[in-house]
Amino acid sequence: MNENLSLGRIAGIHVGLNWSLLVVAALIAWSIATGILPAAAPGQTATAYWTAGLVSAFVYLASLLAHELAHSIVATRRGVKVEGITLWLFGGVSRFSTESSSPGAQALITFVGPLTSLLLGALFLLVSIAVGGGANPGLVPASLAWLGYINLLLGVFNLLPAFPLDGGRILQSLIWLRTHDRLRATRIAARIGMAFAFLFIAYGLITLFAAGSLIGGIWAVFLGWFLLSAARAEEAGGLIRQALAGVKVADVMTPDPVQAPDDISLEEALHSYVLTSRHSTFPTHDVSGHLSGLLTMAALKTVAPDARATTSIKEVICPLDKVSTASPTDPATNLLNVSEGCSEGRTLVVDNGRLVGIVSPSDISRLMQRSLAGAANRG
Repeated sequence: MNENLSLGRIAGIHVGLNWSLLVVAALIAWSIATGILPAAAPGQTATAYWTAGLVSAFVYLASLLAHELAHSIVATRRGVKVEGITLWLFGGVSRFSTESSSPGAQALITFVGPLTSLLLGALFLLVSIAVGGGANPGLVPASLAWLGYINLLLGVFNLLPAFPLDGGRILQSLIWLRTHDRLRATRIAARIGMAFAFLFIAYGLITLFAAGSLIGGIWAVFLGWFLLSAARAEEAGGLIRQALAGVKVADVMTPDPVQAPDDISLEEALHSYVLTSRHSTFPTHDVSGHLSGLLTMAALKTVAPDARATTSIKEVICPLDKVSTASPTDPATNLLNVSEGCSEGRTLVVDNGRLVGIVSPSDISRLMQRSLAGAANRG
């Protein structure tokens, strides 16, 4: 689910998309233009059907974004740090770098997503009826009706108790509330999610081989496989969080990292920092000494060797607003949710505005190995 295209910020939340969403949008537009609308509103031109199909696909993607924005906005107001939203093949994902503090907060953050889809679905259907829907709708009412039904379907589907769908997370919250044990709640919800995943796979195989529905069968199997993988990942994540309980960011960070001024050339940075250090990533500061971003080897390699002498660091660094930051006293579990992005998974550790450390994916990997080994030995 890596982000391939940034769409900017909405309500202060970063939004991006994965290339797979463009494939889905094209398939939706094709399905609407060649199948759904000609049957619902016959007698129109191919151009009209395709125009309506493309507009409907775009509005549907906007509906997916509204669903995820509801999650993220409520999460922010509940004190959960939101890294951003990525729209992709199966809809969208809101990325949180911290966790909700209570089952009630988690349930609320989760429920507003399906609620938004259900409200949008009802709204589209009402508008469809108001502008001429009925037995023989025109192109606009038919498109609005489809948007209504698909949003209702999205809302209902997400409420299935199949972890990690929204319904599964609500179930996890209820189990957490009852048992006062978040890990146990995650494990139970994940197992239920796996059961639903196997049901989807079985349904897809039956549809594929018994009913002969190629697209429907493959899609159900693929969806089941995704749910199964995601549920297993959530269960494993719960075990890792248990192993890291009590560990702080200060325990895993590399202290006092070397900083580079962002006004020097890449050539100078290469010879003065990269080649003289065992590190491959360097925090940068501006002329006033304030943090400005992160210089990575990947960014340096994007500049041709003969242009490095005339290219300054500040032109290629990952800017500070796209780099994950943490406090030394934050729980180390917060580091597990850091996305790759241009910072390549690095987190800058800041204390009272001063850079005190940096955490790389390899640091987190070593910490997890030690923690899991220690938990196994204690068991």
